[in-house]
Amino acid sequence: MTGATSATVAIAQITGRPLASTANRARTLEVIAQAFGNGANLIVLPEMIVPGYCLDAAGLADIAEPIDGPSVVAWTELAAQHNGYVAGGFCERNREALYNTAVLVGPNGLLLHYRKLHLFDREKEIFQPGDRGLPIVETTIGTIGICVCYDLRFVEVVRALALRGAEIIAVPTAWVTGFDKRSWDTDGYCPQARGAVVQANLNQVTIACASQAGSNGDIEFLGSSLIVDPYGKPVAGPLGGDEEVLARAEIDTDAAAKARERGGLISPRADRRTDVYQLSIGGELY
Repeated sequence: MTGATSATVAIAQITGRPLASTANRARTLEVIAQAFGNGANLIVLPEMIVPGYCLDAAGLADIAEPIDGPSVVAWTELAAQHNGYVAGGFCERNREALYNTAVLVGPNGLLLHYRKLHLFDREKEIFQPGDRGLPIVETTIGTIGICVCYDLRFVEVVRALALRGAEIIAVPTAWVTGFDKRSWDTDGYCPQARGAVVQANLNQVTIACASQAGSNGDIEFLGSSLIVDPYGKPVAGPLGGDEEVLARAEIDTDAAAKARERGGLISPRADRRTDVYQLSIGGELY
């Protein structure tokens, strides 16, 4: 990582109307501009925010975009204007295949192109499973990784990104009811948000999750968007379950490295027993 020792991360908890890609894209541009205007360096948008999160295979096929389509182009233009970074999700078309895709763009264009690895429920009827691995990229505010929503239920994902060098993980999400018996706890966390808190602490990374919220007419979302530091401390959120809101937090870009040494002889990363177990990522052992 090169650059400043602090950065401002924003999470945009907004909800897209199903198949209203033009209007939803315009909404993301408004929110991105607002966040950059408020000093954000990185903005995280929700999963499938451009088409709206829905399970209409034919409708999604009609409005799916190539990786160099209007959403990535528009987000990149704003990132370049403000010298910042934007992560967000859309429905990608590659020939006849559809993917639940998330990208990270920056001042110089597309930085990360990610296709959701773990498809949730009826997503399996629409999308192809991700085939681009778990990418990371070094930026001026730290090394950033990306994953999407249900990916967080698989502990190997955040661990793999962290072991590869990620310091910040952007997570576009559309957290929905039905997976867990309880939607929120008494502190307003949905179970998925609690999981992000635990994983940020265990893997010494900042995790920024931006979910859709309320109802889009077809699906109920849980909100609970949040930013968690590498010690497992929420520094923004969880946001309400039915409100559209833009939140931000200043993060210490050196915190991930600092969190790997907890005092005395406690070094969570170095204490891994790689003589007993290792994680294979893209053919490399960690």
